[in-house]
Amino acid sequence: MTTEAIVDLAALGDAFTRDPYPVYAELRARGPVHRVRIPEGADAWLVVGYDAGRALLADQRLAKDWQWASPALGLSKVSAGKSMLGSDAPDHTRLRKLVSREFTLRRMEQLAPRIQEMTDELLDTMLAGPGRAADLVEALSFPLPMAVICELLGVPSLDRQAFRAWSNTALSSVDPEARVRATAAMGAYLKELLEEKRTAPGSDLMSALIHTADDDGDRLGPDELIGMAWLLLVAGHETTVNLITNGVLSLLTHPAQLEALRDDLRLIDNAVEETLRYEGPIETPTYRFTTEPLDVAGTVIPGGGELVLIAMADCNRDPARFPEADRFDITRDARGHVAFGHGIHYCLGAPLARIEARIAIRSLLERCPELRLAADPGSFSWRTGMLLRGPQQLPVAW
Repeated sequence: MTTEAIVDLAALGDAFTRDPYPVYAELRARGPVHRVRIPEGADAWLVVGYDAGRALLADQRLAKDWQWASPALGLSKVSAGKSMLGSDAPDHTRLRKLVSREFTLRRMEQLAPRIQEMTDELLDTMLAGPGRAADLVEALSFPLPMAVICELLGVPSLDRQAFRAWSNTALSSVDPEARVRATAAMGAYLKELLEEKRTAPGSDLMSALIHTADDDGDRLGPDELIGMAWLLLVAGHETTVNLITNGVLSLLTHPAQLEALRDDLRLIDNAVEETLRYEGPIETPTYRFTTEPLDVAGTVIPGGGELVLIAMADCNRDPARFPEADRFDITRDARGHVAFGHGIHYCLGAPLARIEARIAIRSLLERCPELRLAADPGSFSWRTGMLLRGPQQLPVAW
């Protein structure tokens, strides 16, 4: 068992939120497992380092279903309905089977021309605005993924600003009561949305999820439909917002890398992969709970529903796996990063996120040859909490 004192990450404040990597590196130097207090207020077991983190991401002795969570944690579930993200095998296997056919790489690639159209329209609007300056999050990073997922699901009437506020609160607020209220509001909204879609189905994904059964006649139940809608809408835009924003920020703060990409835009796919490794959109994945004691490099994490967080951000900065891991290098081989997770919970929407980021960043650089930051990066406010990672605004000029 570990005897070290609890590391109060919440007490580290904004400095940790902006740049958690030195803290993770210091912990990694002492071992892979640490007892921490997270900004959300609970005590958890934090796992750092590539090997330990990757192994636990695939370890099914860690449950995602909240029924395993110890009441002593004082945490509330922050997702509506029942989804793959909060399920374990065999329930997870069944749910993923029902939707995975809609998210193949081939199907996602077929969306590329429409994503390009949306990107061009957003950039037209941004470049026509006053002052040759904009907040890239508001102009491109948020509206593009939201428009793509809404069109894919067939919900063009979605109240995007309200949904954005609920999503941001549910996933990033450190106020437990605010998270519960936002989650409840989102669940009620999605229930109404699904009823509308049930009575007036279309050729979209949400209609397919409601009305289509698999070969054995299995279909999603009411609570599962709400959970799937929540997962696809929230995960379908939140992570990609941060991926686009973090990619542009990393390029603009590394001029040599930006120049290399401008000189050879064929490096765009590699630049997206390096962004995922270097400054991925998720810092730690959604909660996992122990179903039995786990021995990790000599430290025993107790069973009984203890909270375990895997620092994917640190896994991807581990120099034992990625040489000079703190250096942003769009020419490196970044394969093997765990920005999309690992194991049965590997992100279903990874192909779509990559396509959106590739199109958005390349189009932005082509349209704005003089793109630059319009404020000191040290002044940016970052998403709070330990789930999502990215600045809330990205002021740029051209």
